[in-house]
Amino acid sequence: MQRRSIVSVRQTVAAGFLLVLALGGLVVWRASRALHSASGDVRAEHEIRFFVRLFAPGANPGFEGISSPAVFFQAARFQHHVYVAGPAGLFEYDPEGNLLRQYAVGRELPGSSLIALAPAVLADSHEPELILATAGDGLLAFNGRDFRQIFPYVADDRAVTAILPAPSGHLLIGTKKRGVLVYDGKQITVLHPTLDGLYVTALTGNESDLWVGTLNRGVLHFHAGETDSFSEQQGLPDPQVLSLAIFGDVTYAGTAAGVAVFTGGRFSRVLAPGVLATALLATRSQLYVGSEDQGVIAIALEGRHPNPNIGAGSQMSEVHQVFTSGDSVFAVARSGLYRMNRHAFGWQEALPAGTAILSDRNISALAMDTSGRLWVGYFDRGLDLLTSDNSRVRHIEDEHVFCVNRIFPDSKSNTVGVATANGLVRFDSQGSVQQVLTRADGIIADHVTDVAAYRDGLALATPAGLTFLDASGARSMYAFHGLVNNHVYALAVSGDQLLAGTLGGISLLDKGAVLVNYTTTTSNLKHNWTTAVVRVGDEWMVGTYGAGILGLDASGHFRSFETASGQFEVNPNAMLVTPSYVLAGTLGKGLYVYDRQTGRWSVIQNGLPSSNVTALAAGNGYIYIGTDNGLVRIPEQKLHS
Repeated sequence: MQRRSIVSVRQTVAAGFLLVLALGGLVVWRASRALHSASGDVRAEHEIRFFVRLFAPGANPGFEGISSPAVFFQAARFQHHVYVAGPAGLFEYDPEGNLLRQYAVGRELPGSSLIALAPAVLADSHEPELILATAGDGLLAFNGRDFRQIFPYVADDRAVTAILPAPSGHLLIGTKKRGVLVYDGKQITVLHPTLDGLYVTALTGNESDLWVGTLNRGVLHFHAGETDSFSEQQGLPDPQVLSLAIFGDVTYAGTAAGVAVFTGGRFSRVLAPGVLATALLATRSQLYVGSEDQGVIAIALEGRHPNPNIGAGSQMSEVHQVFTSGDSVFAVARSGLYRMNRHAFGWQEALPAGTAILSDRNISALAMDTSGRLWVGYFDRGLDLLTSDNSRVRHIEDEHVFCVNRIFPDSKSNTVGVATANGLVRFDSQGSVQQVLTRADGIIADHVTDVAAYRDGLALATPAGLTFLDASGARSMYAFHGLVNNHVYALAVSGDQLLAGTLGGISLLDKGAVLVNYTTTTSNLKHNWTTAVVRVGDEWMVGTYGAGILGLDASGHFRSFETASGQFEVNPNAMLVTPSYVLAGTLGKGLYVYDRQTGRWSVIQNGLPSSNVTALAAGNGYIYIGTDNGLVRIPEQKLHS
């Protein structure tokens, strides 16, 4: 009886022990599942949706390029040839420096600047490829024959700023808004949560020991699963990091105000103080510092004094890359590829970027004058005057003709008014400066954003209000006088009526006085920020910064368009009316075209050097389309809705 009792107790204890084990196992299993689920949630949160496709350019509707400076960004050797990438596209040269092929953006390549390139064998490829980073269309992998595109669905994920192939076959990707991503051939994920949400400017190292340059957060060092941050408080000369280089256990970070040196992961000193260091190359004995405006500086290491500047003068401005190939040192500058002469005595041009008709690529304004000359304004390079056959150009750039916002040919006075950030510059029929008007001459602000002929004079838009110029002088008005907002972007005229698009809505003036204001609270306007306005028949068309394009009728009612009204931005003053069409340039969405006969909108992107369309003009049977990456034209009859 006692034995049975003992056995029973033992059985009960054993059963209880097994129950505890089972419950414990259940808890562990549930915890494991919860941990796995949480890990999956985190992974999903940091995973980037994308697809890979063989890139085939869409049909070009008929755009013809007007040559702009090629501008070199980066170069690399691939399959025994030299490839150079830049805003214009990809250039292939043979070993003797002969141009073999050019792959143009918007034609053979997506309409987005190339900003970096590097040879690699990626995990999802069985052959070496040249990896190309684009400013807005993800990545391209080129095997010498075809391009395949690695294309994230979300725009922020494909705005690439830097690439770094890893020996594992993975590709580290720097972006503008998503920090550092890694592509392993199957998926794209954020490399580490501490590297998410950054504006990355440069990468060097590898997956486990990575240095990351940023736009305004200094340099980050990711190692052993942790991230160290270095900014001005830790000795960095400037929080804007432009370049990185490694040799051994020493890392160099080029900033807007010098080069920071890190030894063994710790900050040690600053070299080349005050130099805007756009490119770096580190060797055992030398540090080469490429700069914005001082060429390439060679700094002797190991305690010796820096060598003098060995740049090639103005030809070596805007150095983007310094690298070695064989036993030679090369520098990629805006105007070409340079090789250092033997014994480090100066530089020799190896590949020129080539000649061009236009002076720059970043176009901000266009207009055709009464004599058939095309006027091309630039964001920060003044303006060009092209002959009617586009064969010759005259460049104008000074303290006033610099940042051009609008070009207005006045047929009544046979003059051209150029609205700039430093006043209104008026040119005569020969293209010579006739008059410069600033605040000293009665304009309410020096920064003129638009100009239009109004009644017997001119109306000027500025960030401080409106100024009217006529024979009696200058008269200004702003919010105190009833204007809906002081910051005026765009003007359009119909008889005695003037429509002013502002940051805070739209003001309709009649005979110089405010008749009515339209805002999102007082009307069915979809977005207050108005960037472009034009008169089309008996209505106005309004471009906004966030709600696309709207129509405004005489009763004050705004109508939406099926294709052209939506969550996108129309660029300032980038609207044009012709007898057959209305055109609108957008920020990243291409060219919108309205067929006035059918009343339908269409969107064109194929053939454009950039989907950021900034300026429009018509003349000589052509439509001219300016972008932040060059100028094209198309016969007007080839536009189809």
